[in-house]
Amino acid sequence: MIPSTVERVPLHTADKANERIRRQTAERVAQIASAGPEAIEERLAELDHEWDIERTLEANAATFSLIGLALGATVNRRWFAFPGVIAAFLLQHAIQGWCPPLPVFRRWGIRTSFEIEQERYALKVLRGDFEGLHPDPTMPNVRRVVQATRSPTSSS
Repeated sequence: MIPSTVERVPLHTADKANERIRRQTAERVAQIASAGPEAIEERLAELDHEWDIERTLEANAATFSLIGLALGATVNRRWFAFPGVIAAFLLQHAIQGWCPPLPVFRRWGIRTSFEIEQERYALKVLRGDFEGLHPDPTMPNVRRVVQATRSPTSSS
């Protein structure tokens, strides 16, 4: 069975790495909560620029594919097989959530977009973005509920 998009990377990551990522996120949120509102704003801005595991893997695959193409064109035609292998691993990651560089990147603390968003929403809760919002879609503040879930750089 193919795991869900949210589960596929953590399911193929060592428990130690997953736990370290969770612990570091919780510690960071606690530290920022004690530092005050300016620290929350600063961290939210940093999260807007954090690369998730998908972007990191895509950049890695593209880089090595271009290297393989350059080596195939200049050194030996056999290097043209290298981008094909990389494409196969990228497809495997898209379907299963695993590919060879994934364990290394996860050990380095590179998070999924869902893990990054968990930190973002924790910080938004601390900032008070969700106070007084009622989840009932018939209430007039439903627009505020949706706005509270957007990043500061999202268009309204």
